[in-house]
Amino acid sequence: MAQFLSQELLWTRKPQNAVITPDTVEIVTEPHTDLWQRTYYGFQNDNAPVLQTRTDEKYFSFTVRTRFESKHRFDQCGVAVYLDSENWLKASIEYENERIQRLGSVVTNHGYSDWATTDISAGVREMWYRLSRRESDYCVECSEDGVHFQQMRICHLWNGDGEITFGIYACSPEDSSFKAVFSNLEITDCQWRAHL
Repeated sequence: MAQFLSQELLWTRKPQNAVITPDTVEIVTEPHTDLWQRTYYGFQNDNAPVLQTRTDEKYFSFTVRTRFESKHRFDQCGVAVYLDSENWLKASIEYENERIQRLGSVVTNHGYSDWATTDISAGVREMWYRLSRRESDYCVECSEDGVHFQQMRICHLWNGDGEITFGIYACSPEDSSFKAVFSNLEITDCQWRAHL
């Protein structure tokens, strides 16, 4: 088991307001920041801050607890594997309105994004994520308590078979800003078991 924050960390687009301590990362998002590529309406945005570490380990899991004060449509924070602008995945809760949020994930291969979601209460203000890698395949899970995880998605990254970068992100695609707090960031042996 390794602490994510003890690794060499790399910012892709460092935000103006971020604080890293030995135990937590706080990011205050900036308006009009997002990750999305082309699909459905041709929109492209590639300016969200992502804090990552680099690895060539083929089998591992990364767990993080997120707490957030999102309040405007599409405000989001979660986990990411960001390789370059056209190849990445992210999982998060995106605020929608005073009733619902969208717990979901986006996978972008060769410049085209998808989006898979389920609606949850707008009152949720905390979520755990576990990102697991098995070579170029990935599993994302979520948990309300950090103990019992539920599968959100299994996916493939076409460019995700060698050295990768992975970590956390937060952004506000519209004219908004909020604080996201990341804690309990750990890298462990792969918790995604082989399919026998």
